[in-house]
Amino acid sequence: MTKEKKFIIGRVICNSQDKTISVLVERKVKHPMLGKFISKSKKYQVHNESGKFDVGDKVRIRECRPVSKKKSWVVVE
Repeated sequence: MTKEKKFIIGRVICNSQDKTISVLVERKVKHPMLGKFISKSKKYQVHNESGKFDVGDKVRIRECRPVSKKKSWVVVE
């Protein structure tokens, strides 16, 4: 019985580290009282073995086992 992996689409904001990129994921959420849509964002440290992604690229990331203290996501495409 394996748990299904989560997939998220985000934008690369930093690729200066070796085999690691920072990905910003933005989503729209409806405010419970005002009813307006507001932007929420979160940054993920993602394992990037190939090192072929540049700042501004859209990437799809997948949840995986922890690679390090902060990295538990890996780039799919």
